[in-house]
Amino acid sequence: MDNKRRFALVGTGNRGTTMWGKDLLAGWRGQVDLVAIADTNALRAERARTMIATNAPIYGNVDTMLSEARPDLVIVCTPDSTHDDIVVRALEAGADVITEKPMSTTVEKIRRILDAEKRTGRRVDVSFNYRFAPTAARIKELLNSGEIGRVTSVDFHWYLDTKHGADYFRRWHAYTERSGSLFVHKATHHFDLLNWYLDSDPDAVTAFADLQMYGRKGPFRGPRCKLCPHKNECDFYLDLEADPFLDALYEDPSEIDGYFRDGCVFREDIDIPDTMVANIRYRNNVHVSYSLNTLQPIEGHHIAFNGTKGRIELRQYEDQPWEMPEEDVILLVRNFPKGRAGAERIAVPHSPGGHYGGDDRLRNMLFKPDARDTLGQRAGARAGAMSVLCGIAALQSSRTGKLVRLADLMPELFEEKFGSVPGAAAQISATAGRR
Repeated sequence: MDNKRRFALVGTGNRGTTMWGKDLLAGWRGQVDLVAIADTNALRAERARTMIATNAPIYGNVDTMLSEARPDLVIVCTPDSTHDDIVVRALEAGADVITEKPMSTTVEKIRRILDAEKRTGRRVDVSFNYRFAPTAARIKELLNSGEIGRVTSVDFHWYLDTKHGADYFRRWHAYTERSGSLFVHKATHHFDLLNWYLDSDPDAVTAFADLQMYGRKGPFRGPRCKLCPHKNECDFYLDLEADPFLDALYEDPSEIDGYFRDGCVFREDIDIPDTMVANIRYRNNVHVSYSLNTLQPIEGHHIAFNGTKGRIELRQYEDQPWEMPEEDVILLVRNFPKGRAGAERIAVPHSPGGHYGGDDRLRNMLFKPDARDTLGQRAGARAGAMSVLCGIAALQSSRTGKLVRLADLMPELFEEKFGSVPGAAAQISATAGRR
């Protein structure tokens, strides 16, 4: 017990109850001890505690929990816009923090977290599990090895199907004030992957985004799926009772806080886009073409790295209406083979567990005492900040029609790493010269 991390779970939605609750205790009980659960909804917390199979005390107030349970680690799984307040309180109470992505939603909230981490000397980790997926790790190894030379551009396109993509529009994510939009909430994963793959910071972003399917674009709407007069004709009808897990966590608890898990995807006050594209210029002069689409019949992504000596390409399938492959295939194509294969297919078998084994590998990194971070997969507060800033810049560009430089949003983040922050052209010229 003396060597275990005494952790508190704040937020008992799906992710908190499973990834950082039941699953964490099931696989890492020798490294962690759950000493407290905090949630503003007491009934949801009670049901989550039963699912997690713990007798940890429940608190409705984070400050009371911190003072009484005295955890040395706090795991934050609340709605995105609330992360900063909880993270800062935990750091000031002397605890380290693991926060679900995105780390936060605004520049001011990012600044609060970074300042508190520096002031307290505690550590913030961001749950970027995609870095830990076996295929992502293999791509990182190939890039590090110089197989395709210096990367010049990246094509990166993420597809969400009408089950997963639509679900964001049923919930609190559908409001910019709470999620920062999917440019922040969802794309934070993707922007972080790019930052990690390229080992660089994004410099400037231009973007377009629109609401094409959901919200006010819908043909009809109702108060929620359960009470909707259009349930028999709506393609997005969700029968919450058919999912005992979601029904238990959200239906009865909704009487306490009014949060319905089956909100109408056509609510007229939805203010986030569902179709997004962005161009990103990196400080090392890599150019990225990115898109995120939430209304596809397929789920997964396509990414291609174009380099001076070749190309690395991946099409990863996560869900689609045909037989799923049991492995990913990375295509490595060389410009100048010189006795080597011009094209090489590298198979990466899927691993068990969430995100093809990425969830388990992330937890191993955070809790196993002998874990080695040879690929730099563990992500701290600065990585969390950079991915969020990229999303904020993309949303701002899509709304203003202007190019947005990240250093203009938060200059101190760049000054700490690079000293003075010159104009974009001077930055890129200097960086390209060093390479």
